[in-house]
Amino acid sequence: MADLSTTYMGLELQNPFVVASCSLSKDADGLRTCADAGAGAVVLKSLFEEQIWAGIEQTGQYTGALWHTEAVDYVEKMGLALGPTEYLKLIEEAKRTVSIPVIASLNCTSSGVWVEYAKRIAAAGADGIELNIAMMPSDPKRGAGEIEERYFQVVENVRSNADIPVAVKIGSHFTSIAQFARQLQLRGAAALVLFNRFYRLDVDIEKMALAPGYRFSSPHEMSIPLRWIALLAGRLEIDLAASTGVHDGAGAVKQLLAGATVVQLCSTLYLNGLETIGRIREFLESWMRGHGFDSIGQFRGKLSRMQSEKPEHYERLQYIKALVGIE
Repeated sequence: MADLSTTYMGLELQNPFVVASCSLSKDADGLRTCADAGAGAVVLKSLFEEQIWAGIEQTGQYTGALWHTEAVDYVEKMGLALGPTEYLKLIEEAKRTVSIPVIASLNCTSSGVWVEYAKRIAAAGADGIELNIAMMPSDPKRGAGEIEERYFQVVENVRSNADIPVAVKIGSHFTSIAQFARQLQLRGAAALVLFNRFYRLDVDIEKMALAPGYRFSSPHEMSIPLRWIALLAGRLEIDLAASTGVHDGAGAVKQLLAGATVVQLCSTLYLNGLETIGRIREFLESWMRGHGFDSIGQFRGKLSRMQSEKPEHYERLQYIKALVGIE
């Protein structure tokens, strides 16, 4: 039988398939179901920074927190149903319930006293923290350097407050992703999750109002993280998690060939059921046997830029072929 084990953020996983942060991982029953379905690890549903602020304000520890507009409705509607205290209880119960690594998720936009909560997450038993940092670069007065510096501050502050590994989930809209990734590594990030699939905006033309777009990914969205994983693999001392667009075994194999350490699954689990994890695992095992591989390490990154004899194929050449048809 093929060896599917891997190491992610220093954590030993039986296989590289991680259930991404979503409602499937919001409670102990969901975590148990994910583990039974064959997941190698699971990322808990995100706790918003604003929920932590709300908890601090309720106890009188802090007032006047800056609330991120995208989370106001979420916090107002959900309250503290899964607030700071409940989140810590979920981590403790999760560690009693499943044997696979459990990674906490914090959705944050600023650096402040809330980051001390990371210490409590570590104490509760979480195996790692995934920082889902989402900052909209919409202010024309705020430059790229200022935005990136806020990312660095969050990572540094969380790392200084928690003795467990930290992954950073980012979007793809940075001027120099490679340099930005390197700086996150230097600040202590153990892994990068590429990429965050942000809320899709749409417009209802009859009501003339904003409306939510389609919430699930599609397989063609995998191309952006696939390229950047292939570009970064082996060039940085950091683990890479593929996220967005992986819906089947072939997609998972592509990301591993590009150099991904793990593959996060989400939309396909909603669309096709949690049993998809088992089907993807079986596909990977069959593919490995067919190509003579005994372990993932034997082929991981085989198609990365680092191992290519024609690295230009990962950059401008593909751009020219796609637009003007030059072979």
